[in-house]
Amino acid sequence: MTTIRIVALTCLCIASVPITVHADAWDKKTVFTFNAPVEVPGQVLTPGTYVFKLLNSSSDRNIVQIFDKDERHLVGTFLAVADYRMKPAAKPLITFEERAAGAPEAIKAWFYPGDNYGNEFVYPKPRAVQLAAQSKQFVPSMPSNLAANTTSATTDQNSQKVTEMKQADLQAEKPSGDEVKVAEVFIVVAPSTPPEPGPPPRTLVALVQDEPASGQLPKTASPLPFMELAGLLLLAAGLAFRTGCLRTR
Repeated sequence: MTTIRIVALTCLCIASVPITVHADAWDKKTVFTFNAPVEVPGQVLTPGTYVFKLLNSSSDRNIVQIFDKDERHLVGTFLAVADYRMKPAAKPLITFEERAAGAPEAIKAWFYPGDNYGNEFVYPKPRAVQLAAQSKQFVPSMPSNLAANTTSATTDQNSQKVTEMKQADLQAEKPSGDEVKVAEVFIVVAPSTPPEPGPPPRTLVALVQDEPASGQLPKTASPLPFMELAGLLLLAAGLAFRTGCLRTR
């Protein structure tokens, strides 16, 4: 049967969901542990445990904040656009952009368990251009001067940075190096109805499925129904034989 395994990428993700379901469902709080550096817009996270959350405001559902494991230090604040999956992930999930050999994995999107819509990170334009060329996908981008806005600051400074990012003119970088408006290729706000399914993204995912071995068909059913049918047939044959014997006496 098909099994689920953890893929040993350059970065291994181990996710856990806290028990306080209602509070966590609001801000999508998720804990990830990385055993290798991973890239987020404007910086690289060192190996360790981090808490991912949506900014706690009904008007800022496209702002992702990353904290240290104790939630005492804000690592960064990041702008995101909606990313869609046909089948919601059963566990917290992070997808990665393909990147140059030897470089840290670049986080593409983060999905909360049970959600069709996740949060795809918006990268500063120069880096978005590089990621688009490497991954052969569209990558959302913001002006390069906003790269510093992703780093942590005081509460007032963070508020100003969030406002600037939300007002930024977002673009989408194409693998060819061309640029289009982000709304042409990305879901800027998650709609009430799902979009038409497109081709699957070429990303590295933390959880994948093993394919059955070549030349072997997966086991799809139990032999119990066949055994029960065979038993009924044998019972019917026995009764018929006994009836025939009684008639010949």
